[in-house]
This record gives sequence, C-alpha cells and structure tokens, in this order.
Amino acid sequence: MKIRKLNTGESVPFDLLLQADPSPKIVEEYINRGDCYIAEDSNIIVGVYVILPTRPETVELVNLSVLESKQGKGLGKKLILHAIQIAKDRGFQRIEIGTGNSSIGQLALYQKCGFRIVGVDIDFFNKHYPEEIYENGIHCRDMIRLSRNL
Repeated sequence: MKIRKLNTGESVPFDLLLQADPSPKIVEEYINRGDCYIAEDSNIIVGVYVILPTRPETVELVNLSVLESKQGKGLGKKLILHAIQIAKDRGFQRIEIGTGNSSIGQLALYQKCGFRIVGVDIDFFNKHYPEEIYENGIHCRDMIRLSRNL
C-alpha cells in the first residue's frame, strides 16, 4: 500500500470522502482549500484524508475515510500517522480533528493516536447539515474537537 498526495488534475475520490462527511457542499469547499492524500492498494484507492491549514502553526485533519471492505485492518491509523508526519514536515505545531458525538470508533482511534479532547461544538451538525445524521444508533448533533501537539 502507498500513501501519496493526490496529483493536480486527478479525480478526487468524492464517494469515499462522502462516507465520512455527507455534505457534498462542505466536502467541495475544503477539498479546494486543503491537500488531499490517498492510500492506494493495487491502483485502487482504499483510503483518503484531507488536511487544511486553519491558523498559523495549526492544521486540521478535516476528512478521513477508509473503504468499507478495508476497515478494521489498521489503515485508518496509518493514514492518521501519515497526516501527523506530513504536518510535522510542513512545520505545523498542532494538528486538530473534529468528529461527531456519535462516532464512537473514530473517537477511540483518534485518542489512541495521541489526540486529546479539547472541546465540544454544541449542535454543529444540526446547524450545518440539512438532514439529521444517525450513527451507532445515536443522533449526531455535536462536534467533538480533538487536538495533538506535534
């Protein structure tokens, strides 16, 4: 498996990005401002993430998605660690990530990768997404904010 930056002119794997974020409008907005990295296995995109500089010395991992058939095999962790290394290499001092209150598996993964919960954006998903989101039988309303110093 190889992780690399998406080349200019290459098709963005929107289907995979929309697995992690159901808003095409929001995905389109940050894909145009951030850097997209893909994980390929035998020339098939099996994972993707987008990082976006948000403030001086801070970058946010705004989307992370793994092909459903490849989940549970450590690929998400590899992508996160790759994003952390890219952020360090680019001179950032902090990496942030936000996820839904209902994203139980993701919350565990991010904390295993050294992220700490730093806040909650109450009603984020109610305010910014037209349709209600349910995950793990839980109504996704709030964004849990996490960060890690580099």
